[in-house]
Amino acid sequence: MKIFNTRLSAPSDVQKAQLVEQYKADDYLLLDFDTRQHSRFRAITVSGEAVGVDLPRTGVLKGDDVLINASGELMQVIAKPQAVTKVTADNDFLLMKGAYHLGNRHVPLMFDHSFDQGEAGYALYFENDHVLAQMLENLGLHIESTSVPFEPETGAYQKGQGHSHGHSHSHAHSHSDSHSHKESHSHDESHSHGHQHSHSHHDAPVGRSNDD
Repeated sequence: MKIFNTRLSAPSDVQKAQLVEQYKADDYLLLDFDTRQHSRFRAITVSGEAVGVDLPRTGVLKGDDVLINASGELMQVIAKPQAVTKVTADNDFLLMKGAYHLGNRHVPLMFDHSFDQGEAGYALYFENDHVLAQMLENLGLHIESTSVPFEPETGAYQKGQGHSHGHSHSHAHSHSDSHSHKESHSHDESHSHGHQHSHSHHDAPVGRSNDD
């Protein structure tokens, strides 16, 4: 089984081209947030190959992260859409109020303004919790269930773990996130939800191309 133990911070043009071909062959990992919080786990690529991930504890894996092993083989991580709660509001102040109450409870929280998000123009996302959803509704916010790649904010002091939400930057290959995947994966590490803050973006991964 291939073991990937290093994050590749800046793939070369040759490596980007290789990732495009791997993506076309379903040779990548489609992982939910709970799995991406771990530094060591076993997973199954979309094509069905078992691989291992054994990384230093350097933060949550992001969608678009690229891993490399001792043989120079690459593996791209793509954030898997998952069931979450979407929060919108009639104005920015009310949405900030909702974010405050969620943050005060150390809830991993994703911010977004790249889609139609109602009057305020922004939305919050968190992993489903009916108690929190009821609290937000009582505050006057709008709640709905949806499925998106969940990448919550990282802590403000985690160097290199965050970036802006402008969504204006692009990778070498753009691609829509609307298609389906024949994904499956597993991991053998038990865990509890640590509630560390992470970060999100919906940009296309390096390995995707317009031909997909």
